Amino acid sequence: MKSKKLFRELLLTWHREKNKRTMPWKGEKDPYKIWLSEIILQQTRVDQGLNYYHRFIEEFPGIHQLAQAPEERVFKLWEGLGYYTRCKNLIATAKNISQNLNGHFPVNYDAILALKGIGPYTAAAIGSFAFNLPYAVVDGNVFRVLARYFAIATPIDSTEGKRQFTDLAHELLDKNLPGEYNQALMDFGATICKPQIPLCSDCPLKKNCKAYLRQSVSEYPVKEKTITKKSRWLYYVVAEYKGSVFVRKRGAKDIWENLYEFLLSEQKEAVSAEKVLPDFFSKNGSSLEVYSIDHISAVYKQQLTHQTICGQFIKIQLSRPVSFTGYEKVKINHLAELPFPKFITTYLKDKSVSLNLF
Repeated sequence: MKSKKLFRELLLTWHREKNKRTMPWKGEKDPYKIWLSEIILQQTRVDQGLNYYHRFIEEFPGIHQLAQAPEERVFKLWEGLGYYTRCKNLIATAKNISQNLNGHFPVNYDAILALKGIGPYTAAAIGSFAFNLPYAVVDGNVFRVLARYFAIATPIDSTEGKRQFTDLAHELLDKNLPGEYNQALMDFGATICKPQIPLCSDCPLKKNCKAYLRQSVSEYPVKEKTITKKSRWLYYVVAEYKGSVFVRKRGAKDIWENLYEFLLSEQKEAVSAEKVLPDFFSKNGSSLEVYSIDHISAVYKQQLTHQTICGQFIKIQLSRPVSFTGYEKVKINHLAELPFPKFITTYLKDKSVSLNLF
């Protein structure tokens, strides 16, 4: 028990005297802004999410404005952040709070946790920062700091490990200052007890850190699972006719839900881009004589958590009107208004592409 009390005291002292990490939402008491920052930072680095946070706050200063915004506009602002289910849940929760709770966030943990897109970590963050509720945040930073300090060999991705670390985090929590303590622990993991090359020489906890004393810091935290990644090949046909191209909104149960894409031919492996077109047009009941190829792009790649997306873009000109089931025509100069996945915006931003819109 003494070691746990010492851990808490040393951590809070470091936070008050040494922690120089600044972020616009630190010290924030508005649950809307805290919630927005936490959703943006899920699966996202702070330096990447910072500008998104500022843009969202500027355009949607309150939850009513976010709830009433066209969904396409919200997805457009989110464009490039990835993990688009977060954005979908953000919209759903904003509408729920705006319409059913008069724009007021619930003030107890269980009610916050019941909101769409909010898990235990986010609920603890909102509850402790906005309402001083005594709930500990438990994320990757917390797993890492606790695993090293107490030399816990239980895998953090196991059921037992998640329970053990969650229980320990709640034991360590300063119940009188939960928001300050949670912020201190998160910042400490991000700036001192980092995943790679931790700053052990500057660590105020090192005299009592079991992993440091055993010279085994790099061995913690322990994981038991490895992620199996697959590759997908996406060939996009950018079919232009009189200043318009064909696009569609992606549906549910796959990556990039609610974002737009061009005509798509997905292959199990890499193929010649030229071979995609005859098969694509025949499946859509169109003659091969209706198009000419403008260019074929280089191969683009994007690494997602569980899969690698590879593919190319084939720009063609149509010689007469053609329809494609499930797709709509959009003027090229309106494409910049639509939300696209990063895989496609990277192509559109390419200076060598005639569709350069960004």
